[in-house]
Amino acid sequence: MKLTIVINGAGGVGKDTMCEFAAEEYAVTNVSSIDPVKQAARILGWDAQKDLKSRKFLADMKQLCVEYNDWPTKYLVAKHEEFLGGSDEIMFVHIREGKEIAHFVESVGGDAITLLVRRSSNDVVYGNSSDDDVENYNYDYIYNNDRPLDEAKADFIGFLSQILQERSGK
Repeated sequence: MKLTIVINGAGGVGKDTMCEFAAEEYAVTNVSSIDPVKQAARILGWDAQKDLKSRKFLADMKQLCVEYNDWPTKYLVAKHEEFLGGSDEIMFVHIREGKEIAHFVESVGGDAITLLVRRSSNDVVYGNSSDDDVENYNYDYIYNNDRPLDEAKADFIGFLSQILQERSGK
């Protein structure tokens, strides 16, 4: 069974860590709608920092790409097609904006579920709508990443296994 999961959450809640945990148990593809934007940003002098100024720069640049030619979604759809033809079991697709999440899910014919990762101690205001508005979407699943790191892997893998069991019955 193949499963595409659009994963989202504010910066620092552990999305990448959860994807790494999943990759220890399953064959995983991990892509982000910001990947092609980061490539362009490097040409313009972005130094791969994740500070507030860089986050806003990338978010603004991504929005320009969306408006100009929908490149972030086109990129993700092509990656999804590669995933479907490959041997990986789970594809994590990182998208921040609710409108873009819905657009991607529609673009792949509904062949994706949505997952919000949150952490109760994370109350940072980032100053850009891509980060600050992650809660403004109706996700299929929500994972609360509040366990200590040494317990989080088993908990997330159990959570992911439940999703896979649910989806295999559909």
